[in-house]
Amino acid sequence: MLLLAASLFFATPVPLEMPEASGYLLTNGKEFRFEDRFDTLDLWTSHAVLGRWQDDDGRLFTLARLDTIAPKIDLGETKTRKVYLANTVTLPAKEKVKTLLYEAAEKLVPFELPEEPEPPRQELRGMKKTLYVHGTNTWAVSALFLPEKFKAWYLATWELAEGDDFAEYKELFEEEFLAKWRQIAEKNLPGEKDPEKKPEAVADEKELLRRDAAHSVTNYPSWHTVDSDEFTVLYDAPLSRSFVTALTNDLKRMRARYAEVIPSAVDATNSLAVARIYEDRDEYLEIAAGTEMQWSAAYWSPSRRELVAYLPEDGGEGLLRTIRHEAFHQYLSYAGAMLSASPWFNEGYAQYFEAGPDGPDFVDPADLASLDEAVRDVMQMDYPEFYSGTDFERRLKYRLALSIAFFIEKGASKVRFDPFKNLKRDYMAALVKSRGDMQYATKAAFGSEERLNLFVLEWKKFWKNR
Repeated sequence: MLLLAASLFFATPVPLEMPEASGYLLTNGKEFRFEDRFDTLDLWTSHAVLGRWQDDDGRLFTLARLDTIAPKIDLGETKTRKVYLANTVTLPAKEKVKTLLYEAAEKLVPFELPEEPEPPRQELRGMKKTLYVHGTNTWAVSALFLPEKFKAWYLATWELAEGDDFAEYKELFEEEFLAKWRQIAEKNLPGEKDPEKKPEAVADEKELLRRDAAHSVTNYPSWHTVDSDEFTVLYDAPLSRSFVTALTNDLKRMRARYAEVIPSAVDATNSLAVARIYEDRDEYLEIAAGTEMQWSAAYWSPSRRELVAYLPEDGGEGLLRTIRHEAFHQYLSYAGAMLSASPWFNEGYAQYFEAGPDGPDFVDPADLASLDEAVRDVMQMDYPEFYSGTDFERRLKYRLALSIAFFIEKGASKVRFDPFKNLKRDYMAALVKSRGDMQYATKAAFGSEERLNLFVLEWKKFWKNR
């Protein structure tokens, strides 16, 4: 059996989830501003947990730093990152803070804490205080510990595999982790090398989000980050450098193009596009996407505000197309204050941008001109309607959505008097004004039934002449 100190950080890192966000639309007269707020406990947990590692037998090791007082569970408050950090209270690094420590630890361990902790047989070298808190359970070893010369308490929990001898693994935990904490921290935990150093104050939500994204992988040697003004990419190091370079360059130009083609209806300047790219498909499916996404190579997670993907075996070009698609969903979500845009608009432009910043050179026009009634129906659909039906019917709806976006970008400006010049601007403004009423937004974008009829007529002419 490998020693814990030697093997722990060679186990599979489990990237930490970003806090679940709730979007708020704020108004000041006719201007709208979007901001994300978070459950305070979710924010606290995401900051406290330093990392999780799982070995091949399923043992899960979690390490947390308890340097701030945990919020009460029943408050249910949501705050921006900036407001949350401004109101955090330091948890004193003293030996007699049992109540505060227990309130923090109980939010992080998967078992009920005992009334009284268990001390080691004798205090370990390099520790001011150690308290075992796993109680009578025999499937997890867990300890609070205050290292010498460190300014915070830590919590380590090792969930064991079926059949493990508890006493043996507790001894291993003590001798090969707690007793060797300093060398483990210095070698494997970059964020703990200078525990007395306080993070620099950051004024803006975008940079706080960037810092939290980096924190989610900072203690995983195989993971790295690449930053730009508008995005942060977290990626597994086995990915080829050429792909990461191509991806970040592509994201930069695509983000600019999305904003040029469809300007935001709100002030979302504090938003940051976060992408997390896995090298291993199984890890992507198990940790990121789940069984309902077995078919996918990438997806946009609005609740976590992350674009998640993995690099398929056939290389990066196909993945770049998929990421452009999902990155547009990500952009439009922020541009529309996290209000769902109509599928004809959202899925149509996501497909349009798969080919790159200028869209596709060619869309098959076969039979499109005869589907004018169907395109009118698609423009009134919500997502359950759009995604329903047979595979053939869904493919047809996606095709019609793309044909609408293609016509708006390649043909609408050539219609006499340019009647659809402000269509996209008006759609986004109406979506935000109506707080996400898709049908209202579509109707308002055209302004009248006559103009909608003209749009469908010109769309039909366009595809008939292709």
